[in-house]
Formats: sequence, structure tokens, C-alpha cells
Amino acid sequence: MSEMLLSVNQLRTEFESGHQRARVVDGISFNIRKGETFALVGESGCGKSMTSLSIMRLVPEPAGRIASGQVLLDDTDLLQLPETAMRDIRGRRIAMIFQEPMTSLNPVLSVGTQIEESVLRHNSVKQGQTAQEKTLELLQAVGIPDPQLRYKEYPHQLSGGMKQRVMIAIALAGDPDLLIADEPTTALDVTIQAQVLGLLKQIQVDRGMAVLLITHDLGVVAGMADRVAVMYAGQIVEMAHRDAFFSQPKHPYSRKLFDSLPSLDKRRHNLAVIKGFVPSLSTPFKGCRFEPRCDSAWELCAQQVPHWLELDETTGVRCHLHDSSLAGQETKTSSKATKADVDSSDVQQITQTSPKALLSVQGLKVHFPIRKGLFQRVVGQVRAVDGVSMEIREGQTLALVGESGCGKTTAGKGILQLLRTTAGCINLDNVDLGTLSKTQMRQKRKDIQIIFQDPFSSMNPRMMVGDIIEEGMIAQNVGGNEEQRKRKVEELLSQVGLSAEIKYRYPHEFSGGQRQRICIARALALEPKLIVCDEPTSALDVSVQAQILNLLRRLQQQYGLAYLFITHDLSVVEYLAHEVAVMYLGRIVEQGTVQEVLREPLHPYTRALLSAVPSTDVHASRELVSLRGELPSPSSPPVGCHFNPRCKHAFQQCRNAYPQTRHMSESHRVNCFLYDE
Repeated sequence: MSEMLLSVNQLRTEFESGHQRARVVDGISFNIRKGETFALVGESGCGKSMTSLSIMRLVPEPAGRIASGQVLLDDTDLLQLPETAMRDIRGRRIAMIFQEPMTSLNPVLSVGTQIEESVLRHNSVKQGQTAQEKTLELLQAVGIPDPQLRYKEYPHQLSGGMKQRVMIAIALAGDPDLLIADEPTTALDVTIQAQVLGLLKQIQVDRGMAVLLITHDLGVVAGMADRVAVMYAGQIVEMAHRDAFFSQPKHPYSRKLFDSLPSLDKRRHNLAVIKGFVPSLSTPFKGCRFEPRCDSAWELCAQQVPHWLELDETTGVRCHLHDSSLAGQETKTSSKATKADVDSSDVQQITQTSPKALLSVQGLKVHFPIRKGLFQRVVGQVRAVDGVSMEIREGQTLALVGESGCGKTTAGKGILQLLRTTAGCINLDNVDLGTLSKTQMRQKRKDIQIIFQDPFSSMNPRMMVGDIIEEGMIAQNVGGNEEQRKRKVEELLSQVGLSAEIKYRYPHEFSGGQRQRICIARALALEPKLIVCDEPTSALDVSVQAQILNLLRRLQQQYGLAYLFITHDLSVVEYLAHEVAVMYLGRIVEQGTVQEVLREPLHPYTRALLSAVPSTDVHASRELVSLRGELPSPSSPPVGCHFNPRCKHAFQQCRNAYPQTRHMSESHRVNCFLYDE
């Protein structure tokens, strides 16, 4: 066993607001050894990030405070050190990568200046080396190409993956013993995520560094962690080695997290959902904190707090089910648990066929002019969407996948006519949208609605929920008189699983999953035929994501809705979609049924995407198809096949001409010279 680096003992962190005290971290204990990766998982609001801030002593004051406990780094209790001593610990012994790199980087300082600042603060330059040379060395170590150029650039000039690499470089500047990575890949595509995680693994091996990984992505945990701790409502409820945790999770909460994950095998069933929400941490708990949401709860769970039970040397759990002194009592289950089992296993068949094409898109182009100079002359074009063709049938879902910046959202907005299209034909229910006047398009728009990626920013914060949903009906003059519209709003809220009373509340009063349900209700208000879903589950926990996916599929079956589902989460595609279109740099490179594209991918780019998807199967051996470099700029796409600079199969013909569409079957087509006859 390696030497112990960090020991957290009975750590408690509290926040006070008015007369309420919230115990956001409530007596947690764990150890991290040198060179080990320890993962902390759980839903948002469970206290994971606050645990890391408590270790770093960065809890925001005066509302928050560390109430008690120990945080031992080697033999030094960090909670007893003066602030001047902690400043030497932060960055030099313990460093942190924050969740959102853009909010952590200074927009008015160059990348090199910000890394150099950390290098000088921790005096980590070698003898005879300048701070700039050390900074360039760090940029090269984190895999940023052309460090000399990037050194002078500003954060807004970098892609999401580049920004996260800069954050890693800043964290490594002090040569820390422990790196805390707080959701380091949440906002990244699967390909960039795979690169960042691979980079962290390599750096850890090279430097012998320990990592505290905070995430809600179980696939990332399976690929990175040595040990796993599951956190719920401020407490750790399970801890185990990775293999034991993924083969047989002990706590009902852990098992529910696994059951909530979408996959191809579950597409004929509703995903299991965790009823309710993480409880308020200002609540005085009498029994188990998970009891109101647990399918296995019985009377004792609501009356007695479960103790931490050591099942063996490496596994512990906080649950009455594993207490040998209570053997036999668990048979007294409540009717609530039985109902939850029935609800979560409700079998529903996905519609496999639909005879009629609802949406047909041919040669869609959306180009943006690049203007420069005093007279704003056009000097170029950004080819965001450059000749996209697709078809969506009634009652079916077409998933549009690809890396950020490939044009997925722009294509969706172009289809909706929210952006002016440069060329192409968009036929919705036998009507060419390009030929309609503004007045006619406004009337037609009730047939095609959109659910935006960020539900909060898409709602007016000054309007009540009922008014937000009713607004579209008033604008389109549908839904009858005022009284009928009010009843319609209540019906819509009921259909998306919300109570009628919330129509008098404002968007800021809801959780992310509830806001997304409100946006779905708003989209349904006009009884559309097609809904464009732009990353509707990207910012949600797996448990909330399962609820939204179940809801979308039920509504599709009930109303015969068609979805254009824009996402980069291929597990969601496996579960929900009927067909998949893979987009790269403004063009679709492969399209077919879910089975064809995800089980028998043809294009090298599709294979790279699939290889980068993290898996919860810890015994699976998969070869990562590494992509070279970053996504090229759509203002100057590569000559020939746009993918050729990053493709290991590229040959001379790929650099000379763009490949024509090859039909491999009636439904499966690909643009790649590898399949020329």
C-alpha cells in the first residue's frame, strides 16, 4: 500500500441564511494515498464541490464556515493553519481545476501571463530557467500545440478543450502532490473529454500525483478512479474500490444511479428514475436521508439514522439493509417502495416505423460574412452549415451528433428559420419554409418548436411560469379564450409532471430539471409536429436526465411528435433516437439507423467519437481512436475531405476532393473515399 497523503476526518461545513443552518458537508471521512485517484460522485447539491472547497479552505465567508473536523495533509492539520501558511499550501501542495474554465481565467490577461503568475507565486522554476521557459514547458506538457503562439493569446481565442488544458497547466505550475479536479470535463465533447482525461492520467503517472476527481459521470469514474465514494445530502453513503463498486454497488442510491443511465439495451423500457430531489440540507433528519426516495425503505429507515458499516477492509456503506443486527426487519416494506418499482420498470415500445416524412432538408447552407475595415467589407465567410440534407419521419427522432463547433445548433436554428439561410430547401409537411413571408412563417412556426440547451436563459425571469407557457398561445391566437388557455396551461404542466400551483412562481425558484420540464410544456402549448431539442439534458444529473428522457419519449408516443435531437451524448442517442446523423465542420459525414451507425460505424470520425465515449464496464478493453489537433475553423476548412488533417486513414485523394455520398444500404450512407468501389 502506498503512503497516505490526505486524511479527512469528520469534516463539517455549514452555511447560515437567516435563521436556517444548512449542513452542506456533514461529517464525512476518507483518505487519499499518494499516486491514487479517488472519485467523489453523486447528484448536484450533494456537497461534492463544497467538500473540495473545504479541503482548500476556500469556503465563502461569512455565510459559510468549517464547523469541525480534520484535514490532514501528511501530518499537518490544514484547518489549524493561519491563512498565510495556507497560501503556501494552495497551488504548491494542493491545486484545483475548477468546473468552468472560462469563469476561472482572467479575460483581460494572456494565457502565458496567467500561467506565469502561478509559476512565480510558487517559485517552481528550475535553476537557470526563466518563468517564461517554465510556462512554455507547461503548455507543451498539457498538449497545447504551438506553445509560443498560445502563450500570447487570450482565453476567448481558445476552444473549450484548450481552456481546460490551460487550467491544468496553471494547476501544475506549483508541482502539487494532490490535484482536485472538480467536474473537469462536464462541458466538453467526448473526444476532447477523452484527451483531457488521458492527459490527466499521463501527468499523474509522470509526477506521482494524487487526484481527487469530482464528477457525476460514472463512465469517467470507471476509466479514471482507483477508489470511489458516493455522496448524498452531505454524507458519504458508500465507499469501495472501483471494480467492486461497478460490479456490485451496495447502497440503493448507487444502484439507482446505474439504473438511470441510458443505453441501447434499455430503449424498450422506461429508465429507472429516482423520485423527488436531494433534500434541503437545512432539514433536521430523523432517519436515513435517502428514505423518501428509496425503493427498499421500511419503517426503521424513517425513524433511525443508519450507521457507517465496514463490510470489509475496502468497502463501507451507510444503510440499514447491510446491518446484520437488523436481519429480517427489511421485509416490512412500505407500499411506496412497491409502487416505485412498478413505475420504474414500466415497459413501453418505441415506434419503429413511420410511413410519412414530416421534414425534408436538402442542401441547407448557413454562411456568415466576415467583415473588416472602416467600410466593413466582406473578406470571407464562416461556413457554419455547408450543404446539410436530412429527413425526419412522423413520430421518430433523428439525432444530430458531433463536436462543439461543427454546426449542429446552427443547423437547427436554420431549419426553424431563426437564422437566415444561404441556400437549401426546408420542406415541413409539404410546405417549403423558404418561400413563406414573415407573416406566413410566423403562423407556420406553431408546427415547429425548440427546447434550448439552457432552460433558465431561455425564459423571461420577470414572468411567472403560467404566463411563459401561455405567451405562445396568445401570440399564435390559439387555445381559445383566456379561461380555456389557463386550463390548457394546467393540463400541460400536469403532462410534464408538474403541479398546477407552480404557474404562479418564477423560473429562479426551480431546479434545472424542473425548468427543462417547463420549457417542454411551453413547446407543447402550440401542439407542434416537430420539436428541435438542442442539448436538453447536457447540464442535468443522470437521475434528472432519466426523467426528461422518459418524458420526451412518452410525449412522442402520445402525440406522434418528431424530434431533431441535437447532442454529443451518444448514450442518450442509443436510448432515444431512431436515426443518427454525424456532423463534422458543417457537413453530415455519416447517417443511418441507430443500429447501423453506433454498432457498425463506417466513417473514421464516427469511430473516433464512439471510441471516446466513457463506459461503465471496467473490464472492457477498447482502443481509443485519437484525433489529431483541434476542429478546423469553418472560415477556412481544409481542402478536400474536411476531416483529412485529423484522419489516420487519409491519402492523397482525401486532400484533393470532398468525397461523394456512398449508399451502403437503403438507410446507411457515408461520405468517405474508403468506401469507393
